[in-house]
Amino acid sequence: MEVQMSPEILHDFSPRLRVYKDGQIERLLKAHALPPSFDSATLVTSKDVEVSPGVSARIYRPVKFEPQKAKLPILIYIHGGAFCLYSASSSIYHNYLNSLVSLAGCIAVSVDYRLAPEHPMPVCYDDSMSVTQWVLSHSTGSGPEPWLNDRADFDQVFLAGDSAGANIVHDIVIRTDQSKSKRFAGIAMVHPFFGAGEPNGLWDYLYPGTTGVFDSRLNPAANPTKMRKEISACKKILVCVGGRDFLRDRGMTYYQVLREGQENGEWKGELELMESKGRNHVFHLYKPDCDEARDLLIRVADFISNSNSQDFDYQI
Repeated sequence: MEVQMSPEILHDFSPRLRVYKDGQIERLLKAHALPPSFDSATLVTSKDVEVSPGVSARIYRPVKFEPQKAKLPILIYIHGGAFCLYSASSSIYHNYLNSLVSLAGCIAVSVDYRLAPEHPMPVCYDDSMSVTQWVLSHSTGSGPEPWLNDRADFDQVFLAGDSAGANIVHDIVIRTDQSKSKRFAGIAMVHPFFGAGEPNGLWDYLYPGTTGVFDSRLNPAANPTKMRKEISACKKILVCVGGRDFLRDRGMTYYQVLREGQENGEWKGELELMESKGRNHVFHLYKPDCDEARDLLIRVADFISNSNSQDFDYQI
């Protein structure tokens, strides 16, 4: 009887990813996929749309606002997962977006970017930028998606993401053409990933062209003046950290760079900070019913729904 040999591991990035010598990729953290649907608990409906070949998004609309004529803020959401895990249809994100959209009273577009390592970085950045451009192409009311044409208020466009998704949000903002000094209404950075100050083997593997710990995408705060200048496309920023998050220090550094910019006049936006005491990285996705997760959900929803909008255009 022939003995079945286990495939030999080439790279072990536990608890996230294993890569085998035969080319097999094993994702160790998983969340089952949910289809778009009407959610009776939150009164939010969703559907999937193809933005371009290989790139899609899931759009959420709060049905409870249907009778009203007023248009709603729009949220472009980027999911986390170390650039190599999860999708817009993953249960933890689908359920979170249903709750957030219901509470904030907004329309959300959850980006389904292609994952590394099958699609090496910076593909995830470019896919997310492509979806952002697609969303903003509806600002004249003549885009291909009626939910955006009919219900979205393009004077109130927000970006939000968690972990790697927050990293991608920062990248989208700094790639926005600021030649006319037009700005996003706000960005919410939830437990952002900006490295941990030491070599990161997973990052290096997923992003073959990276310069490692010196990569500006990994650590934008390493050049504070440059970061504040680039982020000026955004007029309001919420930074959320977990008290026991292993990425807390870099999240706080990001916040401090912006705070110092406010004080010296280099950045003129509004800045908010929320720390969930005693909580770990993206705890709110895995324990959505705990008090701290509810507080975080409310804070992000309030950030979106309570902003004072001004007219602005988009040039990307």
